[in-house]
Parts: sequence; structure tokens; C-alpha cells
Amino acid sequence: MDQKILWDCHMHSSFSSDSDTPMEEMIQTAVEQGLKGICFTEHFDPDYPDTPEDLDFSLDIPAYRQKLESLADAFKDQINVNFGIELGLQPHLAESFSGLLKEVPFDFVIGSSHVVHGYDPYYPSYFAGRKESACYMEYFESILENIAVFDEMDVYGHIDYVVRYGPNQNRQYSYGRYKEILDEILRTLIRKNVGIELNTGGYHYGLGEPNPCVNIIRRYRELGGEIITIGADAHTPDKIGYAFNKAVEVLRECGFSYYTVFKNRQPVFHKL
Repeated sequence: MDQKILWDCHMHSSFSSDSDTPMEEMIQTAVEQGLKGICFTEHFDPDYPDTPEDLDFSLDIPAYRQKLESLADAFKDQINVNFGIELGLQPHLAESFSGLLKEVPFDFVIGSSHVVHGYDPYYPSYFAGRKESACYMEYFESILENIAVFDEMDVYGHIDYVVRYGPNQNRQYSYGRYKEILDEILRTLIRKNVGIELNTGGYHYGLGEPNPCVNIIRRYRELGGEIITIGADAHTPDKIGYAFNKAVEVLRECGFSYYTVFKNRQPVFHKL
């Protein structure tokens, strides 16, 4: 792992329904990798559609917070452990999310689009009987719908998450093909002082690029975007810090000389 990035700010443990890994194991692995800090961003996706696996994307926030604070104290001499959350955005959830963020002192809040008009692109049913390009466009349109009613997150997560699961993944996808709507998303986020993340999950999904793709990250910088966090979206220990050496190259190629870590909802900029 390239030691120029010492924080992994997007990871999950068994508090998220799609991970079975104890929080202790994630922390210990991060310590062994030489990371300076991590941020857990457990999934909270209210009103998530029924799944074949009967997953429950609710989150016991008091239990999560208590466990994290206990482990953060236990590991305080080895690593910093921050308290984050990944909100599964849908327009009708905006008011409840706003209330949550007033009540709970998270360090870092990712807002992500997982459910699009009742479907998660993770499942083939989202794409069934439709053109892949139309599915991708609907996903990007849903991001604008979410930002229009809720902008209290610190960054928008994996902006082109949908391409991980498309029938052709990113073989027929490019920033240029969806430039108009992607630029609108980026300009809106910048105007609202919401950052983006470089999510290296795209590499372990076989895309050969992060999420969002390099050209979106470059465009974000060209438009004046400054806030960019780094996370591997790890749900298992082996993915912590995944492809961070490539993330360094991408950031520099796109004009960044730093990355961002949030503490108490405030950005801290770390030089590469």
C-alpha cells in the first residue's frame, strides 16, 4: 500500500447488513497496514426494498456508536477511529435524515444513491427489460433529485455506483456520454459545498477505475471542486486500503495535491 494515503474513510463492519466482519477485525487490519486513521461509515438505508437475501439496511445507531467509541478508546494509541455513516438517500427521507444529523454527532457523513425509484442497481431487476444507458441516466437523474431536497452530507458517495452492476459494467460507459447531467451534478455539489469521494471499490469490482471514474474526478477539479475523500468501501478486511497506490496517481493526475478527512463534520486536508 502506498503510504501517502494514511486514511481509509469508507468502510463497513457487521453493523451493516451486507458485512459479517467484526469491527475489531477491521480496525486491527488497518493497524497492521500502517494506516493512521479510518472512518466507519455503516449503512443506513431506511425504506430499502425487499431483497432475495432478506437484508435489513436499518442501523442500530446507539449500539454502533457505543461499540465504536469503546474500540476507538482501546486502539487510541495505534490508530484514529472516526464515527461516520453512509446514508442511503431517497427524496422522501430528507426530513428524517436532517433530524438525525441534528441529534447524532457523526464525524463524517456520506450521502449515497443506492435505491432508485424503488430498485437498487445491485440487483438485475433494475436493468431488466431496459436499455443500459437509460438505467444509467435514471440513476444520475436520481442523484439530482436527492441533492435538490437534501444537501447536509459531507460528500456524495460513489457517484457512478450504477456501473458496477450494469450488464456491461463500464464497457459502454464514459463521462463524455453523460457529460451534461454529470456536470450538472458536480456543479450543484460544488455550489452546495458538498464534496465527492474517490471510492477504490471500482477497482475490486473489475472496472479498472475508481468510482466515480477518473474523468469525473478530473472534471470536478476543473469546475473548482476541492473536497475529496478516499475510501475503499471495504466490507471485509482484505479490501481495506485497496488500490490506494492507484488513488494517489489518480488524484495527482486530476490536479489534487491533497485528500480530505472529516472530523466533527469539518474537513481536514492532508498532503499527498
